[in-house]
Amino acid sequence: MQTLSIQIQDSYMQQFMNFVKQSHSNITVSKDKNLEIDPYFYERKRDLEQIIEDSENGTMEMLSQEQYEKEMKIFFKDLNANANL
Repeated sequence: MQTLSIQIQDSYMQQFMNFVKQSHSNITVSKDKNLEIDPYFYERKRDLEQIIEDSENGTMEMLSQEQYEKEMKIFFKDLNANANL
């Protein structure tokens, strides 16, 4: 069995449900709770998994707490300087 995510035009919903009803032995319809809560759940999950992979394999640089604080001080200093222009 394969799982697909589909989008159905509101105006076609009844026809689609009739088709599903006629094909009930071959089709199971269920709502994905993750998508009900967050329509971008799987995109965010994929992005987070990529960030984790990149940080573990060294592709993405991880900063120490000290480096982070230094970088943030510079960032806010530059931000404030540009805001006053």
